[in-house]
Amino acid sequence: MSTRTLIAPATLARPGGRAVYRIVLGLVLVLFTLVFLGPLYWLASSGFKDAQEVIQTPPTLIPGTFTPENYTRAWEVMDLATLLFNTLYYAFGALAFQLVLDVAAAYSLSKLRPVLGKAVLGMMLATLMIPATVLVVPQYLTVLDVPIVERNLLNSPWAIWLPSVTNAFNIFLLKRFFDSIPKELLDAASIDGAGPLRILRSIVLPISRPILGVVSIFAVVGVWKDFLWPMLTLPDPGKQTLNVGIYSLSNGVPVNILIAALTIAALPTLVVFLIFQRNIMSGLTAGGLKG
Repeated sequence: MSTRTLIAPATLARPGGRAVYRIVLGLVLVLFTLVFLGPLYWLASSGFKDAQEVIQTPPTLIPGTFTPENYTRAWEVMDLATLLFNTLYYAFGALAFQLVLDVAAAYSLSKLRPVLGKAVLGMMLATLMIPATVLVVPQYLTVLDVPIVERNLLNSPWAIWLPSVTNAFNIFLLKRFFDSIPKELLDAASIDGAGPLRILRSIVLPISRPILGVVSIFAVVGVWKDFLWPMLTLPDPGKQTLNVGIYSLSNGVPVNILIAALTIAALPTLVVFLIFQRNIMSGLTAGGLKG
């Protein structure tokens, strides 16, 4: 049985058909590359320009005045070392809580089969339909005065960590992967005397490294790129994240220095994606088919 493609093999076999196909494919790839990489190139190259060249019209494609010192000045003037440390602290703290609690929730829904488990999963997935901005006010009022314990969590890492734990999308990804693990494997471990926690620690987690890597990347990037929530809950300049800190210190800073700081802020997540892009795709598709 032949594989169906966008262009029929008979069309490619015609005189000039393959050449036209390759030309059109090349133009489409170049167009999409320019669309996606163009803003990133402008961001990085503008960090090497002086203030006048950045704002001139029409903009220059190649920096006329190459000044890499802009990045050094941005690092020092905007205290990016402190902001970077704060962001890493919040991001990896959120990662730790998500790995513990989201894995536990997904494993319970997938393998322990609790009462009303499907209803709980359905309500979790329903929260994905709610715009994030709708939840800002109730979440802020919650961290402002946490019920029962009556604690104000503003200017503390808990204001970042606790809301990030309840991630329905990550729980769904983990549950889908856990569903694909053969039941016979877990039954064999159970017959040997392993309890649910031992099965999770010794069998499920080692098998689940691809999806755990994906969830880890999503958790870190989610905190790294967030702006509105840290701006509301971390008003102390010494505790702000990278994005909020750059925004707070942007007044009076030359535009080329500001762009250099933004480039530094965007670079870590781009590097992480380029390094782990295959792991991300394989993790997202893992568990989709049961062999």
